[in-house]
Amino acid sequence: MHIKCDFDLCESNAVCVGMAPDVFELDDNDYLVILQDDVAEERREEMRQVVASCPRSALSIVDD
Repeated sequence: MHIKCDFDLCESNAVCVGMAPDVFELDDNDYLVILQDDVAEERREEMRQVVASCPRSALSIVDD
């Protein structure tokens, strides 16, 4: 399972960073960085909640 971001939509609100700081962070310029785009299947429900919480719907889950 991969996490994908549409950076044209992303406003770097950091909701995802707060929910999964080991997967997402903001860089020094406040741009979203996906630290691990390949996430363990066991975390699917957690990542589903993170994706659903994105205020701009910029995140998505892509199955391998």
